[in-house]
Amino acid sequence: MTVTALDPRTALAVIDLQAGIAAAPVQPHSGAEVVARSAELADAFRARGLPVVLVRVSFADDGADLVPGRTETARPGGARPEGWDEIVPELAGRPGDITVTKHNWGAFHGTGLDVQLRRRGVTQIVLTGIATSIGVESTARAAYEHGYHVTLATDAMSDMSPEAHLHSVERIFPRLGETGTTAEILELLAKTHG
Repeated sequence: MTVTALDPRTALAVIDLQAGIAAAPVQPHSGAEVVARSAELADAFRARGLPVVLVRVSFADDGADLVPGRTETARPGGARPEGWDEIVPELAGRPGDITVTKHNWGAFHGTGLDVQLRRRGVTQIVLTGIATSIGVESTARAAYEHGYHVTLATDAMSDMSPEAHLHSVERIFPRLGETGTTAEILELLAKTHG
């Protein structure tokens, strides 16, 4: 187990587990597995009075709020299916949860996430979600840069590419924080937060 500590005020941040993303084909863990493990962590955090942040990405149909700049890969555009950006039912609708809507990869830039966490005295953030190398990694990098302790539940995240997932887990995440499985984080949570 590489997760060594959970601060007294640790928050769980669930990245982009919404209808249109959780249903996409991802690897090495299915969307259903990521949702189930994230929900298990969310229930454990809520039971201990610790903050749960549900992050969703959404864009206007006309693309007006997409991040500007030239890219080599085509950007998503046009209308998306109804409800694609709604948080999955397994996680949504719990009183006290914080919902953050972002318009880019990471959950910090252009949102009130940092303010929400600091007002609650949060010093550590546990991350789950889809996609490992995009939304989760971008949020982990920003959390690290904002001075939070970062923990990544590696079996509660997945990617469109198993190679991208593995690269983030093995190369990037150890430089940003600590990694562990859902079971390891739950075990540590039970030891340190009753």
